[in-house]
Amino acid sequence: MKKSLQKKYAKLLVKSGVNLQKGQELTIYASIEIADFVRLVVEEAYKAKASKVSVEWNDETISKLGIKYRSVESLGEVREWEKAKLQDRVDHLPARLYIESDDPDGMKDVDQAKVAKSRQLRYPILKPYIDKLNNKEQWCIAGVPGKAWAKKIFPELSTSKAVEKLWEAILMTSRVDENNPVKNWEVHNKELQDRCNYLNDLGIKELHYTSSNGTDLRVGLLKESMWCGGDEATNTKKKVVFNPNIPTEEVFTSPDKTKTNGIVYSAKPLSYQGQLIENFWVKFENGKAIDVGARKGEELLRKMISMDEGAAFLGECALIAYDSPINNTGILFFNTLYDENASCHLALGTGFTNCFKGYENMTDEEIYAKGINESMIHVDFMIGSKDLSIEAVTYDNKTVQIFKDGSWAF
Repeated sequence: MKKSLQKKYAKLLVKSGVNLQKGQELTIYASIEIADFVRLVVEEAYKAKASKVSVEWNDETISKLGIKYRSVESLGEVREWEKAKLQDRVDHLPARLYIESDDPDGMKDVDQAKVAKSRQLRYPILKPYIDKLNNKEQWCIAGVPGKAWAKKIFPELSTSKAVEKLWEAILMTSRVDENNPVKNWEVHNKELQDRCNYLNDLGIKELHYTSSNGTDLRVGLLKESMWCGGDEATNTKKKVVFNPNIPTEEVFTSPDKTKTNGIVYSAKPLSYQGQLIENFWVKFENGKAIDVGARKGEELLRKMISMDEGAAFLGECALIAYDSPINNTGILFFNTLYDENASCHLALGTGFTNCFKGYENMTDEEIYAKGINESMIHVDFMIGSKDLSIEAVTYDNKTVQIFKDGSWAF
């Protein structure tokens, strides 16, 4: 892949992704496999006048070895230095950039029960810090090809050609070209905001999803539910606009956690904890997932919705046209960042407090008490099909078709 395009991508992640401010710190989370690209990002961050850039490296093999040989208690422990590190993050609010490149099957042999238990031990200790950071910091998730990831998608190609092909797909879907990617994102964000404005003006009470694959689902929204999409702003004295996902095609909201009923079928595999869950369905009653099934990964799916009390409830409804740039690549990325933006998706687990009208003047606890879901997980799964229909029932009892044949009806 041309180094010039990689540099444009690195600049995009710094300028439009986290929108790094002069004198601000940046923390990058990435695999040691993509060190060359990370160095490009570090340089762009310093060119943007970052005061400090830190990189927290990971290695999938080392992570697996830790899960294999460490005890649950060791994995679940939160040391005092970790708390101090989180408090420092709360105090200084560095921008955070997560670069995904791992093998979709990289964790398929690990003990998932052990992983789940260790997360359950850590979460109550980490949560107070997470709550203090919510809506306060700039962050962005993006992707860079890893060799195993590229070969998973393009098994028929040599490793080098597979990586090149995945680079092409990532840059195209991220709107990186020879022109001005930052400007491309300004235009794209305006289009997403226009759709949000239309949906917010409708005053939607319920969404009714139907598809020939068996999906027949009703999801209730709160009167205060807001549709969001594209860039968003920090809830701090200095409002900073950033793009949490590159790429993104979605317009989304958080529903009333108690008002989902019916059944929904997946449209793509779900990559969760380094394993794939395929051909699955979820049945809801009064908001809660009361049953699930899957051709592959059913045990993992059941483990996922039992992580805590909120894991079996919906936290997000996202609308993306089936005729989207990502879906039109014809590629199954085996990565949620990309596959969730191919077509419509839902998410089990915690909702977004900034999708609640007036969130700026409320605590997270107050928002959760109003009906937005709270959980230690947030897992997106894809439901968009070519014939998906979505009708919106408004609070003044009108029915409006907002999706037809998998794409926008307006």
